[in-house]
Amino acid sequence: MLGKMSLRSQKRLLLFSFVTVPLLLLVTFAYYPAMELIRLSFTNWNGISADKAFIGWANYKEVFSNPDIFGVFRNNVAYFVVGIVQNIVAIYFAVVLNSKLKGKKFFRLLLFLPYILNGVAVAYLFGYVFDTTSGSLNYLLGQLGFDKLAETSWLGNTSIVNYSLASIGFWRFMGFNMVIYLAALQSIPNDLYEAASIDGANGWQKFFYITMPNIYKIIELNLFLTVTGALEVFDLPFVLTKGGPGGASETFVMKIIETAFQFNNYGLASAMSVVLLLFVIIVLSIQRYLLNRKGD
Repeated sequence: MLGKMSLRSQKRLLLFSFVTVPLLLLVTFAYYPAMELIRLSFTNWNGISADKAFIGWANYKEVFSNPDIFGVFRNNVAYFVVGIVQNIVAIYFAVVLNSKLKGKKFFRLLLFLPYILNGVAVAYLFGYVFDTTSGSLNYLLGQLGFDKLAETSWLGNTSIVNYSLASIGFWRFMGFNMVIYLAALQSIPNDLYEAASIDGANGWQKFFYITMPNIYKIIELNLFLTVTGALEVFDLPFVLTKGGPGGASETFVMKIIETAFQFNNYGLASAMSVVLLLFVIIVLSIQRYLLNRKGD
């Protein structure tokens, strides 16, 4: 059939296929589920019954009025704070490992290696690290003479549990961010640095006036990943603490899953998912506005 078609018609068919197939997949696996999620958020569906009674905005009122639901967002703040620090450290290592450092390929591999490990395996690994009685962290602190810190319950203290969990994400994802920054740094022409050196610029001046402007879009991308990751974190607290102690490490995604599968309230869980989606969009829009305004 294609042999009987003109070259121009074949090109049109090919372009039409390349556009139509991705759009169909996008509608099937993204847009339609999103629309169905929004529809279910206005019902009291229990996930089993065929009855999906319309209850209006009741689920959304419950989300915003119940502190046990919306207040869980405060537990995600630690992941955002640690994520910002993670990006700063990643930029530092990217700059260092982009220089003429001996053995830099080995150090790049060493820092990137945690990213390729399975998330659940990493969680179990740090379960032994943070163990209060026989954990390697407290043992190391004790050997260094920090006896009080060596008695700390890193996953049992409500004030530090989220930062302890976020530090695992720091260890795992810092190398990934470093590689992204490293790729951006390697795309900057060396002529710019050489010209700056001739003009008498020091290392800090080169960094702030050459490096930072050229990786600004990559910083924006990594901050996007950091914000979405901080708001949607699930695996680490689920595996290590189950949201404890006393719900201090429960994240919003954990609350959604608990509402849906433990309490069989899929309507409320759907509303919570929509609120999370809107919250992510709002936060990222503010971030993009501030970064673009600063970049201009």
